[in-house]
Amino acid sequence: MRNNESTTEASRWGLPLLQEIEQLGDRLGDFYDKFRPLVRTRTRDTSDYGLAYMSGLLRMESERNIAGIGRQAGISPQNMQHFISNSPWSHSALIQAIQADISRHPEFQAGAILVLDESAEQKSGEHSAGAGRQHNGRLGKIEMSQVGVFLSLVTPRVNTWIDGELFLQERWFTPAYAQLRQQAGIPETQTFQTKPEKGWEMIQRAKRNGVPFVAVVMDDLYGRNNKLRYQLDQAGIEYYGDVPANTTVYLDKPEIVYPLTKRNKPSKRPCIKAQRRCQVQDLLNSSALERAVITLRPSERGELRAEFARCRVWTVDETKVRQEWLLIRQDAGTVTYVLSNAAADISLQEMAWRKSHRYFIERSHQDAKSELGWDEFQAIKYQSWEHQLALTILASWFVAETRLDWMRRFEQDPALLAQYEVEVLPLLSVRNVRELLRAAMPLPQLSPQDARALVVEHLVNRTRSRKSRLRRQQLPEI
Repeated sequence: MRNNESTTEASRWGLPLLQEIEQLGDRLGDFYDKFRPLVRTRTRDTSDYGLAYMSGLLRMESERNIAGIGRQAGISPQNMQHFISNSPWSHSALIQAIQADISRHPEFQAGAILVLDESAEQKSGEHSAGAGRQHNGRLGKIEMSQVGVFLSLVTPRVNTWIDGELFLQERWFTPAYAQLRQQAGIPETQTFQTKPEKGWEMIQRAKRNGVPFVAVVMDDLYGRNNKLRYQLDQAGIEYYGDVPANTTVYLDKPEIVYPLTKRNKPSKRPCIKAQRRCQVQDLLNSSALERAVITLRPSERGELRAEFARCRVWTVDETKVRQEWLLIRQDAGTVTYVLSNAAADISLQEMAWRKSHRYFIERSHQDAKSELGWDEFQAIKYQSWEHQLALTILASWFVAETRLDWMRRFEQDPALLAQYEVEVLPLLSVRNVRELLRAAMPLPQLSPQDARALVVEHLVNRTRSRKSRLRRQQLPEI
């Protein structure tokens, strides 16, 4: 009786049948098989390593690094290390295939948003590719870190990373870093790119790969970049870019003029001629702005509301003059200023809705780190970062696809809303799916004999490493 009651209660919350949970391991295998050919090489089929690695990211709670996942899967750390760091399978081909699979899903066919942002991981030294003293948003200070620029595809129900690029500071391309570049395996063809430039490349890739989205949302590192906003506008891509409070805008169309020099010739340096110029923060309390308090979405903590205001402004980038929307959001004592190239006839509510999707990339970052082990990854090579990214995106998409399938086939009981006196019910989370997967595919427990064998293997590997180091240190005989 209790089992029946438990099953009934679970079904009310949209959980799948026990039989389906028990088959989660098969579902994971079938999902991976769609992408298996992309992690094979011409000389050797190590695609099973990819499945083992992705399974480790999803099921393990700690030590989700190369050696830890290899040990859990019964694969020698050396073989797993080679698969992640040295094997020539293409991470970009795998990501392209994932994007194609995502693009076909009904969830993203109307209203999906691309969100561009970065995320930093603290490092102990600068030997890892891209590591250096740079701003770490997670810590809120300059710290030895490795920074990635990421692209998420989000809807109100689901969010998933779909691309990423490792940021390499300009110093990594100086002669002083030549040896570190070689050790990290950074391709000789690689050149310095700013974060906005990397973001633009990823957005173009997503568009070429047919990823459906209605707009791009980005924070002020990218939003204040005039060139990036111009590129997006020229490509016909709607954007919402945060900008600093002291950003200069014009209320009348400015004119670019070339004043005469003392020799009565036009100056080579243009000037901006405008009657009304101001900073965006000066418009916060302007009576000329259209204003509204908008309910963005119901959340588990209640209705999420914010005050929005907007007006048309002009901006100038060198000699380019463009009209944009200035959108202002105020909530909980925080003010955000946004520039957008949205259509002139778009509603304030639609702009507010699209801009507010930026929240979801923070969820993507958090899921990648706490649920998929991104912050536990340890490797030096550039290619290992790329391979880790591709397999993390694959694991993220498996969870997202599973959640969406279950939401479609196992609906929540609407009577729960009245029972708990709430307006929205929580959806299954990434952690929920991982918990069910661990139940279906329990991690093996080490016997004393297994543990002893692992210790012996560890001692042997340390001894071989020491022998190898001693050999390299020996001087040639004269």
